[in-house]
Amino acid sequence: MLSKILIKNIKELLLVEQPGSEKKRVEGAEMKQMETIKNAWLAIEGDKIVGFGSMNEWEGITNWNDLQVIDAEGRIVFPAFCDSHSHIVYHGNREGEFVDRINGFTYAQIAQKGGGIINSVLKLREASEDELYEQALGRAKEVMAMGTGALEIKSGYGLNLESEMKMLRVIKRLKKNTPLTIKSNLLAAHALPPEYLNNREGYLTLIIDKIIPAVAKEGLADFIDVFCEAGYFTNEDTDRILRAGSKHGLRAKFHVNQFTKSGGIKVGIRRNALSVDHLEVLADKEIKALIGKETMATILPSCSFFLGIPYSPARKMIDSGLGVALASDYNPGSTPSGNMSFVMALACIKLKMTPNEAYNAACLNGAYAMNLSHELGSIAIGKKANVVITKRIPSYSYIPYSFGSNHIHQVILNGQVV
Repeated sequence: MLSKILIKNIKELLLVEQPGSEKKRVEGAEMKQMETIKNAWLAIEGDKIVGFGSMNEWEGITNWNDLQVIDAEGRIVFPAFCDSHSHIVYHGNREGEFVDRINGFTYAQIAQKGGGIINSVLKLREASEDELYEQALGRAKEVMAMGTGALEIKSGYGLNLESEMKMLRVIKRLKKNTPLTIKSNLLAAHALPPEYLNNREGYLTLIIDKIIPAVAKEGLADFIDVFCEAGYFTNEDTDRILRAGSKHGLRAKFHVNQFTKSGGIKVGIRRNALSVDHLEVLADKEIKALIGKETMATILPSCSFFLGIPYSPARKMIDSGLGVALASDYNPGSTPSGNMSFVMALACIKLKMTPNEAYNAACLNGAYAMNLSHELGSIAIGKKANVVITKRIPSYSYIPYSFGSNHIHQVILNGQVV
């Protein structure tokens, strides 16, 4: 028998989509719109949402047997966050680099002296799969408790066949053993590994001829990623890797324009990337080029906060008609946090996004950026029952406003309280 949950007396139910009005994503002025229901109920059967409405309309539900009732009086309910960019499989931490930055070292200088991505690579190669899994599982539980229900996780700290496969197998275990909806992303092109520092072509060949086919054969990745950035991988490198991934059924989702305007946005559009991520520096012509395309612009404000680099021009992007997604970029070097409530707070405070825009970006557009908008990101009949119940708060804007407190009371994933 399917479990049944009725959440009643909801102060306000957010991101509601009535039957027939469901959207894959929202863009431009649409991002300011968010349908809500005050004094609401929400019905869950099994792992699906089966009904919702005003408390004046919930009568037929009471004939359910074995019904679990949650009284949400004074609490707000919204779809669980869909965090479409993370790197939570890593070994150890990099707090030493945090101190280096305080002492004046730049991201590039830290990388030149053996820090940065390569620091994590060397640690990960020494770790066992079980060690990686236990650490990543702790981080997965942490983000679930903070309201995340779907998570994209990248490889990229292995940079050889054995270690990239090890990371992706850990992601597969997380997918199997947690209630998170997880998408995996092959990021072998994160940096040049130490053994290929003077042989870029050799490493590109390894990725294209060995790593991608092996990963595809085991079905370990949903997407293909590249760090398309000065000092890492060029536009031409990126195009080659994305084309190779596409031949094996891996759709592009990649890093671009974090530090420089590389022109890599054009590569993403040409390769019909599902998303282009970071976009801290963005030319007006690049914003215009993305409008109307299938590619989602994903921005990562907590990375800007932690590194002290520019924030993405979200206000200009949205006002130009573009849709954006918000994601955490949870990783050991530039964003050691998966707190999506804080990401929304930064979006409102630093990027001048409205709370409505922030919820749309962190939920519905985040789901789109993982190819999950058909089942997650909004409150709609038939979608997966991934919802967050807040503590008793004055309004939904209070979450980004009161950024230093935890306002999450309860999380339901796949119709089960976690």
